[in-house]
Amino acid sequence: MSKRLRSSEVCADCSGPDPSWASVNRGTFICDECCSVHRSLGRHISQVRHLKHTPWPPTLLQMVETLYNNGANSIWEHSLLDPASIMSGRRKANPQDKVHPNKAEFIRAKYQMLAFVHRLPCRDDDSVTAKDLSKQLHSSVRTGNLETCLRLLSLGAQANFFHPEKGNTPLHVASKAGQILQAELLAVYGADPGTQDSSGKTPVDYARQGGHHELAERLVEIQYELTDRLAFYLCGRKPDHKNGQHFIIPQMADSSLDLSELAKAAKKKLQSLSNHLFEELAMDVYDEVDRRETDAVWLATQNHSTLVTETTVVPFLPVNPEYSSTRNQGRQKLARFNAHEFATLVIDILSDAKRRQQGSPLSSSKDNVELILKTVSNQHSVESQDNDQPDYDSVASDEDTDLEATTSKANRQKIGRSALVTSSSSLPSFPSTLSWSRDESTRRTSRLEKQNSTPESDYDNTPNDTDPDDMGSSRKGRQRSMVWQGDGSVPDTAEAHTAPSPVLPSTEDVIRKTEQITKNIQELLRAAQENKHDSYIPCSERIHVAVTEMAALFPKKPKSDMVRTSLRLLTSSAYRLQSECKKTLPGDSNPPTDIQLVTQQVIQCAYDIAKAAKQLVTITTKENNN
Repeated sequence: MSKRLRSSEVCADCSGPDPSWASVNRGTFICDECCSVHRSLGRHISQVRHLKHTPWPPTLLQMVETLYNNGANSIWEHSLLDPASIMSGRRKANPQDKVHPNKAEFIRAKYQMLAFVHRLPCRDDDSVTAKDLSKQLHSSVRTGNLETCLRLLSLGAQANFFHPEKGNTPLHVASKAGQILQAELLAVYGADPGTQDSSGKTPVDYARQGGHHELAERLVEIQYELTDRLAFYLCGRKPDHKNGQHFIIPQMADSSLDLSELAKAAKKKLQSLSNHLFEELAMDVYDEVDRRETDAVWLATQNHSTLVTETTVVPFLPVNPEYSSTRNQGRQKLARFNAHEFATLVIDILSDAKRRQQGSPLSSSKDNVELILKTVSNQHSVESQDNDQPDYDSVASDEDTDLEATTSKANRQKIGRSALVTSSSSLPSFPSTLSWSRDESTRRTSRLEKQNSTPESDYDNTPNDTDPDDMGSSRKGRQRSMVWQGDGSVPDTAEAHTAPSPVLPSTEDVIRKTEQITKNIQELLRAAQENKHDSYIPCSERIHVAVTEMAALFPKKPKSDMVRTSLRLLTSSAYRLQSECKKTLPGDSNPPTDIQLVTQQVIQCAYDIAKAAKQLVTITTKENNN
């Protein structure tokens, strides 16, 4: 984080001290609580990045800092600066306000409804107004006045506007003038570095001609950001664009699993998509990467001793009202994919992106991505979420069936290959496995995975970041009948259904054990970031001990479905973590190990353990306060 970020800075939404997150497309810094609301709105409203635990492209961070320091927040709170607004009772949130409903309602009004943005005089023809704004943006980007351009964008100026008289876009103008921060802002709002002007030149061409080499290199990074970040998400490496390498296609260690006829058919359908539908698909997968990565950062940075009971996780991609209901539903299904399924899909997208850019012939088939999504939706139905975000319910409300509980691992892997959806970004994770985000506002990426594939337990690949309050009856349809114990043993299923004990441990005891688990997880993550693979096994053993001690606090037969679900996730994840870490042991009997994929699985297991521990703290806090 830049030296210019001072401790005196406050959250743009509630004025709380020491904000640790940024909303990239809004040019503001925000606190943890307000960030949880921003995330629930979706990336089309606000794209958040952690200021410390995310690697930032230097000029992107500089762009956000410049906007913040020059009063970008006044763009979104313009009418609140009028003394008359105080007289009318309108005010911004305070640090002491509750997240729900106080802060949440204010943030939604501010960014989603744009209730406080300065309104231009109404005209009969809105398209003329938008065109005028875009022409003003076209002229403004040649200067360094970022806040003026952000204001124009907030009012409806188009970042990719093609000026009919000038024959170019704002990004061409900014690149020719060497305005790298303006280029960052335009890219955040969807400007395409590959767009040609009337003479056939791209913004990259103009940057190079003007001797703006840093800008030219950054524009190339932005142009390939989607595929770069998908590759980095899987293998932790980026292509060397300077030397003409624009794609990296990671390989699965167990590629023999990808030879099924269903997998081949899914790949063929992917290849038959039009370029437009394929781009939507790639963007949606990218958004899912961003969601998983941001969840990982969120859980890694929260203070478990001060957890709030409000919903602070995003169980799947929030609804974007500009997309069809089928596409929104398909986007949310991506949360159900385990690590292997999701990695396979990402590899297929990378492979086909490279094929398309190199001009390989495309199939003439016009398979619509929404038909594919509908097929996936029928196979991977998501339970309705009973929370304060009704948009989720309106899209992801399919009922689960008992059939899914008996679906074999192999079949679930096949389904993963046919899950073609659509997205547009990628973001942070733990310190060295992070990334960036943009498209329509930002594209980000990173490496952490979410649902893990567990050969030993065939563990259910459901989106585990559901709020504990939502884990009751809506999830019963797909609960596994077996629960992994701390030592990996499986209890008798009949015993698991005997009379439960209602007694829960004290909140203080659960918090104390959670803090110990968190400390051990942080040690493991540091080892992963420093590539100290020989530390994986001892770290996993310490985590296993801490998890076993925490699980022992709870009755063997808890009364609460939520407690049983969280304990199941906690203990099974700890067992899976040990199994993944053991793959790093050298041995002639073991097949060659893809250490990057193993690390990805290890981090995901750690993520699931932290999530389950947080859920247990939340549950016990709520129950003991009742």
